[in-house]
Amino acid sequence: MARGAGGAALATPGPLRIETWKLRRSGAVSNQTDSFISEVTEEVRRDRLFAIFRKYGWIGVVAVIGIVGGASWYEWQKVRHSENAQAFGDQLLAALQSEHPQQLLDGMTATGTQGALVRLASAAQAMRDGNPDQAYAALKAAADDAALPENLRQLALLKAVMLDGQMPAAEREAALAELTKPGAPYRLMAIEQRAIAALAAGDTAGVIAGAEEILADSGATPGLQQRATELIVALGGEPPAPIRMPAAAMAE
Repeated sequence: MARGAGGAALATPGPLRIETWKLRRSGAVSNQTDSFISEVTEEVRRDRLFAIFRKYGWIGVVAVIGIVGGASWYEWQKVRHSENAQAFGDQLLAALQSEHPQQLLDGMTATGTQGALVRLASAAQAMRDGNPDQAYAALKAAADDAALPENLRQLALLKAVMLDGQMPAAEREAALAELTKPGAPYRLMAIEQRAIAALAAGDTAGVIAGAEEILADSGATPGLQQRATELIVALGGEPPAPIRMPAAAMAE
């Protein structure tokens, strides 16, 4: 046993204490090593992340700019379309209310759906001015324009059919066959025109058959039902069923 400076005996560390001290020291060194490795790993990870961002970060920036720019362009297009439609409507209304509407309508250079509306308005004005030939030409031009929506083309064709003495008989018959197909937008009105043509030809059975077809369709308006009923009664027929006409329809 060793002694200190004052002669006191110093205890010699036993083997167990020495081993415990070694283990503690080893653990401290291990913790320091793990901490150092973690710090190095974190730095490497951060450097890699920055490198990836520097290499590919521009893609995200471009994507954000593209999304914002696309949304802005879409909104601008909507506003522009709305302004153009309003300007066209104002121009069309001003032409119809002017002293020389036909001249102004002929001077409008609209295309597409707007062009079809100008043609329909021009045809209506030509009829008011007593120019059925000009009206028929405008309606036929719209009906034959394959670039227009089908409903506008069929409306123009129906109006052309309704002009007395303008469309040749064979062409008129073919047009009515097209207009009265199932699902056609103006089918019932075309059936009425077919019945009127049958009346002019003295085909009483054809008139009554057309009127009954109108009455059997649930989509017929009250005014159309009333006219069909009157046709049947005028020709001595019996309407399929009594129809109650609203006051508004009776006033048509």
